[in-house]
Formats: sequence, structure tokens, C-alpha cells
Amino acid sequence: MNTLKGRTVFITGGSRGIGRAIALACARQGANVVIAAKSDTPHPKLPGTIHTVAEEVRAAGGQALPLVLDVRDDQLVKQRMDEAADHFGGIDALVNNAGAIRLTGVENLKASRYDLMHQVNARAVFTCSQAALPYLKKSDRGHILSLSPPLNLNSKWFAQYGPYTTTKYAMTMLSIGMAEEFQRYGIAVNTLWPKTLIATAAIEFEVGGPAMMAQGRKPDIMADATVSILNRSADELSGQNLIDEDLLRQDGVTDFEHYRYAAGDKPLLPDLFLD
Repeated sequence: MNTLKGRTVFITGGSRGIGRAIALACARQGANVVIAAKSDTPHPKLPGTIHTVAEEVRAAGGQALPLVLDVRDDQLVKQRMDEAADHFGGIDALVNNAGAIRLTGVENLKASRYDLMHQVNARAVFTCSQAALPYLKKSDRGHILSLSPPLNLNSKWFAQYGPYTTTKYAMTMLSIGMAEEFQRYGIAVNTLWPKTLIATAAIEFEVGGPAMMAQGRKPDIMADATVSILNRSADELSGQNLIDEDLLRQDGVTDFEHYRYAAGDKPLLPDLFLD
């Protein structure tokens, strides 16, 4: 298997959680990592900024470029993509990790919150992919990976929080389209989603609190799955909606206990959108 040594990976929402874990996993393979997120200064509740992750990336063996980015700003997206490519001499992979969540139905959700979820989830896949495309076309192993689920049209996934669901499914539908559209350029386009809940700030503050986090896994499992995907060519893997554990099992991983967020034998909770 190839490694990511010398390859440039642009990660949105890279300052904490799954984005940070992906940055460090890429760094351990010697990648150039662009940490693009809004977190320029410390948050009162949440640890981590683009600068602290950049330090961790360098310590792990990678090169780092921290960039302040709000994925809703089209001009800034293009500017940051150009800066990253200028700095490292190109871009080989885009990881669309930035996300916004609010598990509320149509009746009680503010339109402004729906707009936010649409812009940060679905629309950012469009704008970031479009901005990265000129550079990905020049890579011999270009990748776009979006963290979104397989399309599951069971109505239960729409009943309580249809607005969020539609924005996450839109990420996947765009990815299915881009896989076909960009096939001629040799660019792989896939999605990745966790089999189980992942213990992140989104879970702690938006979904179920610390007790629920204890029934989840660390972000590292998503990071290891990401590295596995980025090490494959478009001929090997494109147009797929992948699940972290299933992919790693295909790679020969059999022990998943070390990914648990909390020790113990509490059953792990399956993630949203998976029956």
C-alpha cells in the first residue's frame, strides 16, 4: 500500500474531533496537512485551534499549514485552496469534514439554522470540491472524501430531524455525481460514515451529552479509515459510500476495542442513518 508521504491533504473543520484525528493520521504517514477551520483562537468550551493542531501535525511527522476558513464564504474557500496549493505545490486530497448539526424537525427549527446546516454540510461540498478541482486534476491520485452517510430512505431518519438529514444526504448525492463526473480526470470521490457513534463535541453538546459519548468510539477509527481510502487509486475505489468498520475489516483489522471512547462493555450505539 502507498503512503501519504509528501501528499497534500486539505481538511475542512480540522481543528478538533474527527478532522483533527484525520490530520494526525495523515501526518503520521508524512503528509502535508492543511488544517482549514474557523477556530483561530481558543473556544471557552472546546479544546483545539488550527494552530494547536498544526503543532500536533508537525510533531507527528507531517508538514502543516493552518488556515482560517469559513466554508460558507465562497471567495475565501477559493483563496485558501489557492494558498494551500501554492504553499505545498498542489493538492492531492480534499476531506469535507466541516459539519453543522441540529436534530430538530421542521416545526421547531429556525430557518437560519437550516441555512447554516445546508451551507456547512451540502453547499460546502460543492464549493470546496469545485475550488480544489484544478489541483486535484493535476494529482496522480486525486481524492475527494466527504463525511456523509449512505442514502437510507427509511422514513424514521426523516421523521424527527428531516432538515439535518436532507443536508447530509445532499453531501452523499453530490459525491455520487462527482464520482461519475470526475472519473475522466482519475479523481476518486467517496463518502465515509461511522458504524457507531463517534465521541465528539457535536455529540456532547448537540446530541446526547457525556453519557452518550461513553457508548461511542474515538475519532481515530474514522481517521484510520480515511487514510486507507486516500491510499487507494480511483481505479480501486470510487463512487462508494463507505462505513469505517466495514472498510477496516476489509483491510484485515479484527480488533476494534482500542477505538472505544470509554473502557467497559456497554453496547456501542449505532450512528444515525444505519439500520
